Amino acid sequence: MRTLREQLSQYALYHRDQRNILTHFAGIPLIVISVFGMLSFPLFGTAVSAALVLLVLSCLYYLLLDLKFGLLMLLFSGGCFALSQQLVLLLNEQWLWGSVAVFALGWVLQFIGHYFEGKKPAFVDDLMGLLIGPLFIVAEWVFIAGFATELKQQIEADAGPVRRG
Repeated sequence: MRTLREQLSQYALYHRDQRNILTHFAGIPLIVISVFGMLSFPLFGTAVSAALVLLVLSCLYYLLLDLKFGLLMLLFSGGCFALSQQLVLLLNEQWLWGSVAVFALGWVLQFIGHYFEGKKPAFVDDLMGLLIGPLFIVAEWVFIAGFATELKQQIEADAGPVRRG
């Protein structure tokens, strides 16, 4: 399993333009919320949904990757999960279509960002990018707050600095 630094550095190679990162701050949460929403159906007639299984498994992965970032991802993912469940309740019978619409909006923002970047999304070359994207924006928030500066420096040494757009 790749380390936190390796995962974030690999993802960062596709995300060095500040405008791209900014679109990801909105696009990725919308996509995560919508995926949880689309997976909000019960499994095998139980109260457990596919969304809950995804939440638990992804958070376990993040915790195994790094305890501190895993705990932050638990907060981020848990918040997205809670918002998805509110969306499902609000839209009632139209919950699936509403989730698909939010998903599409999130991806439009992603592709606008990658237009600025001039590079394809990371998941095209490595499907792990779909799981690392949310971790990347949480890491970017941590860096903006002035924490984990050593990790930020390591990522910039691996992938290069963020370019101002």
